[in-house]
Amino acid sequence: MKEPMQTSRYPFNQKQPIIKVLIVDDHNLVLEGLCSLLASHEEVKVVAAVDSGKKGLAYLKENPVDIVLLDINLPDIKGMEVCEIIDSKFPKAKVIALSTYNSRSIVNQMISNGAKGYLLKNVGSEELKKAVVTVAEGGCYYDAEIQKTMADTIFNTMHQPPRLTKREKQIIKLIVEGKTTANIAEELFISPLTVETHRRNIMKKLKISNVAALVRVAMDKMLI
Repeated sequence: MKEPMQTSRYPFNQKQPIIKVLIVDDHNLVLEGLCSLLASHEEVKVVAAVDSGKKGLAYLKENPVDIVLLDINLPDIKGMEVCEIIDSKFPKAKVIALSTYNSRSIVNQMISNGAKGYLLKNVGSEELKKAVVTVAEGGCYYDAEIQKTMADTIFNTMHQPPRLTKREKQIIKLIVEGKTTANIAEELFISPLTVETHRRNIMKKLKISNVAALVRVAMDKMLI
């Protein structure tokens, strides 16, 4: 799959603000490993690492963060429930799910509950950083294996590619490249609301509900 293009909302001559990250995972080894992976990236700062859902939510009540790296299996509250609470009560904190599970039902549930990204725990330092930055800037990020998991069933049931307008194809291409709604609106000289309308129409035509599936179907069906 083509490597998504990354864009920044920050002017070149200005220092990027630090992206504050909260890690929630019940394994100390994982917590230490994630902190170590992100330590080399100056624009990302791990502000807290906790081992339960309750501790994560308690921290968010007192401290704003940009990204929550959230394990799905937690000892007190299910990660899916924690994700839903964060999405409703702390909408400025964007959740990236971290798990060893890549089943379609789990990934779908996390996305439905507000997760803006999903990574397997074998992720490397550079991809972890890319996911954090992409989601912090308003995009979504799913690693290649998750994209495949999400789209395989849909792909196998699609016999004919749907008819898409020229504008819809342009928008699909930009989404696949990792552009946010704001980026797409600026590049195509249309409003963000128009971009979102096109996105909904595309999802309806393709009978999908998330960006991961859109990327996979677009590539496999050569829609762009």
